[in-house]
Amino acid sequence: MLEKLFVYDIDNVAIQLFRYTFVGGIAFLGDFGTLFFMTEYVNLNYLISAAIAFVIGLTINYLLSVSWVFSKRKLNSRFVEFIIYSFIGLIGLCLNESFMWILTEKIHFYYLVSKIWTTGIIYLWNFSVRRFVLFT
Repeated sequence: MLEKLFVYDIDNVAIQLFRYTFVGGIAFLGDFGTLFFMTEYVNLNYLISAAIAFVIGLTINYLLSVSWVFSKRKLNSRFVEFIIYSFIGLIGLCLNESFMWILTEKIHFYYLVSKIWTTGIIYLWNFSVRRFVLFT
């Protein structure tokens, strides 16, 4: 069973979601770490930091997803695939920025707490849409 979870190419949505969770966790660490570093040490506004961090997380997520999570692809062109993958991520970024702003500015959550809440929503959006559009 562990080989199915970690080694073999599997089209099972539950296993893909399991792997995507790992990939998302790694991408989240890159995203969250960049957000913290850019805001606290580079002194950028948290929304600008969040946008930069999101792009870094997106790149990590794409590279790991196409190499480990999704074995079947709908498109032959990796360039077009990355553009669509990024466009879905861009919609996710807009959702990310909106939710971060609402939670931080209107509800008065600490920006890192806002990021944690927002990540869960964006995670479900990204997996579902990317799987349906690009990898089913």
